[in-house]
Order: sequence, then structure tokens, then C-alpha cells
Amino acid sequence: MTTVQHTGLSRKTKWLIYLAIAGGVLALVWSQLPRSPYSTDLARIGQGQPALVLAYDIQSMGGMEVMAMMDELRGDYADRVNFLVAPLGAPHGLAFGQRHEAVNGTVVLFSANGEAVRTLHLPGNTAQLQQALEGLLAQ
Repeated sequence: MTTVQHTGLSRKTKWLIYLAIAGGVLALVWSQLPRSPYSTDLARIGQGQPALVLAYDIQSMGGMEVMAMMDELRGDYADRVNFLVAPLGAPHGLAFGQRHEAVNGTVVLFSANGEAVRTLHLPGNTAQLQQALEGLLAQ
């Protein structure tokens, strides 16, 4: 009688390998999702510090381009202005967009007491956004 030796991997080992591969792929995909470095806590508007709020849609480039402009200015203004984002795909962001007629890439500037004082629809460049911030702080 001849016995056949099984040299392949066990079924359990194969499943563990499949799970490890799937986990690795999911981790890679998760790490590549865009994230905003800005708070989405819109309750900070009107809490004693001026605020700049960007309405953005993660599926469109306009808002992300304005966010890049914000990145350039944030270091110089972060101690005087709250930099916030209103994600239009989230209920509170959508409500913000409707209330302020803001679409992807719209920037709404708020006074320290929460009054909307200026709205920019897709600022053309960083200098234009900086000028709006200076005007906000001069009030």
C-alpha cells in the first residue's frame, strides 16, 4: 500500500494568507483616501475668533485647490483665525452650504461673533484669499 504525502498548504493556512492579503489591500486603500487637515467643527464659528470656512466636495478639484491656498496661509494666521471646512457630503456641511449659498470651493469669512462678512466663490489665487483674510482681521 502506497501513501500519498500532502505537500500543499492546509486550508486554514490558505485562508489566513487570503485574509492577510485582503487586509493589506484594505489598509493601502484606506491610507490613500484624502483627508482634510482642517476641523469640521462648525460650532467654532462665533466663539470669539474670526473664522474662514471652506465648503468643499471631496469629489471635485475646486475645493481642494482652495484648500491648498489655505495651506499656504495657515501658518501666518492660525493663531488669529479658525480655519474650518464644511464637507458638502456630510449633513452639517450640506446645511452650511445651503444656508450660505456655498458650493465646492466657496470660502465664507466670519467675524469673531459669527457674522458672515464676506464670501468668495473659488478664489483665483492665494493673494486674493490673503487679502480677504487681512480685510477680515482689519474689522
